[in-house]
Amino acid sequence: MQDKYLGITPPMGWNSWNTFTWNINEDLIKETADAMVSSGLKDAGYEYVVIDDCWSLRQRDENGCLVADPEKFPHGMKAVADYVHGKGLKFGMYSCDGTHTCAGYPGSFEHEFQDAATFASWGVDYLKYDNCYKPHHINGEILYKRMSLALRNCGRDILFSACNWGSDDVWSWIQGSGAQLFRSTGDIQDSWESIKNLALSQMGKTPYSGPYCHNDIDMLVVGMYGGSNNEYIGSKLGGCTDVEYRTHFSLWALMNSPLMIGCDIRKMSEATKETLTNPELIAINQDIECRGPYVVPGHDPETLMALVKPMSDGSLAIGLFNLGDAKSEMSLQFWDMGIPVAAGMGLEMHNCWTHENEGVFTERYASQIEPHGCMVFRAKLVKAR
Repeated sequence: MQDKYLGITPPMGWNSWNTFTWNINEDLIKETADAMVSSGLKDAGYEYVVIDDCWSLRQRDENGCLVADPEKFPHGMKAVADYVHGKGLKFGMYSCDGTHTCAGYPGSFEHEFQDAATFASWGVDYLKYDNCYKPHHINGEILYKRMSLALRNCGRDILFSACNWGSDDVWSWIQGSGAQLFRSTGDIQDSWESIKNLALSQMGKTPYSGPYCHNDIDMLVVGMYGGSNNEYIGSKLGGCTDVEYRTHFSLWALMNSPLMIGCDIRKMSEATKETLTNPELIAINQDIECRGPYVVPGHDPETLMALVKPMSDGSLAIGLFNLGDAKSEMSLQFWDMGIPVAAGMGLEMHNCWTHENEGVFTERYASQIEPHGCMVFRAKLVKAR
């Protein structure tokens, strides 16, 4: 690795799968790269443009090499990568640790070093590595270590996204594999229930994530509004409200998940753009220490909770979440964050969604939160008296 900062904080970018699945081509990727720049997403910190499954031919060539589908990518992957790089962005691709990808295209099983060299020659900067069609009698751990070793010796810095869905107790060994990301969940859907269930499933796994190795809760569905061409992902689910998408983004930001956009950014709504480019939420996600948040439950711990993340400047990022279906009060007791009233200290609360200071509070902060809604603060410790 030449870039010693590769993966130090969670990567930010766009992935083709959630909206387009198999319906991809080089024009889409180029237009997306254009939109990444023109919309302000690049300036906000998003840098990776990643092609997911269905980009190759169904068979390798006579030398055993992967071949880009000439109908979808008539100029080849190197040309697409060059275009993306020309926009000041980075280029990502997809493969799988099994014999085939999830959509039935050639996987990298027993071709790891060959494929890593191919990706490097094309100018790839990011590899999402899935977990379909893995032989039953081989442990996934060794396959992810194998591809990680191949990438680290391919002659190019390629960020390694280990997408194994939380199988094989991935959090117990992934740090030592060399991967910069590890998926710990199944696939996300464009629905509130999916967002809520994925977030709740990760509340006990925040200690396993940190600089250079981040827990990936799957790609964002912010702004999709049911726009996927895939029924499972969301074409028949109806999508989410802007309030739910904002809560989704806040959860992923506080939990240090990669911020990989899944909507069609060529036609984002203003609400979607405002959510995805919120500089204060992005700063929380990209804090250099990448400390996982701890949970402070509300009076109904199944639906009300706070996530509290220590920041490198001494402040606290605090998210108050109402995952329930009715408006409810969330009361955060400062004692639970190590701030006793006897210390004479309070928290100066800055609202990261309204971008306004709400004043100094002691002992607790309480507010009514809309169903499926949230509030996010950057809280500074100050003397209260």
